[in-house]
Amino acid sequence: MPRTDLPNGVTLNIQVDGPEGAPWVLLSNSLGADLTMWDGQIDLLTRKYRVLRYDQRGHGLSDAPDGPYSFALLVADALAIMDHYEVEKADWIGLSMGGMTGMGLAIHHPERFGHMVVADARSVATDAYKKMWDQRIEAVEAGGIEAVIEGSLGLWLTEEFRAANPDVTAACAEMIKDTSAKGYIASCYALRELDYFKDLNGITVPMLYLCGSKDKGAPPEEMQEMAKVTPGARYVEVPDAGHVSNINQPKAFNSALAAFLEL
Repeated sequence: MPRTDLPNGVTLNIQVDGPEGAPWVLLSNSLGADLTMWDGQIDLLTRKYRVLRYDQRGHGLSDAPDGPYSFALLVADALAIMDHYEVEKADWIGLSMGGMTGMGLAIHHPERFGHMVVADARSVATDAYKKMWDQRIEAVEAGGIEAVIEGSLGLWLTEEFRAANPDVTAACAEMIKDTSAKGYIASCYALRELDYFKDLNGITVPMLYLCGSKDKGAPPEEMQEMAKVTPGARYVEVPDAGHVSNINQPKAFNSALAAFLEL
């Protein structure tokens, strides 16, 4: 997995799969995850795409510069990656923080994107949402990244999935554990300032909103409202899935991708 120095001064861990010359799709991870969260989608996507996935700053093997981060910064990172690889236009799949990054790209840089999938993501930070991130920041400052592993797993995966898939659950726990505490906290500051809902009605990129039916981090009713105000957007619910629906229910998640992206 090559670490790539970008012109904006950050070094990100990036992996490219799929045939050369194929159209591009970029994959962007959630908070506390890394690019391996997309392993279950690669076989499907490489049928059509040159797939570029990366660890967002502060995550995985990417740099964790001092924070706080913002979505303007995370959007700039994505554009810097595209420019580095000479990607003029791409499709996008992002989950949670990666989906929020995608919304920023769709709003401010629609000319760079074809189809966009936003999975398990909110679009605006309410007072309660900001308070949750303040509590998460305090927990990591006091107890390190280990302080949020169990709570994160409870959001990411349903109890039924965790009981039936201990190996996958353990791998997810390791992924969270390997996240830089500094990078995690810096990313929380971006999440607590999320403010994209007001701009969704101006999006021109074809959008698919995907949401786990049991997602407590980005509840279905909230994502349904996002789809309603986004022109031409589709909404698909992933049955029996928590917040990280692509890991929790990969078959249903991939089926929704295949229908939207014509795979």
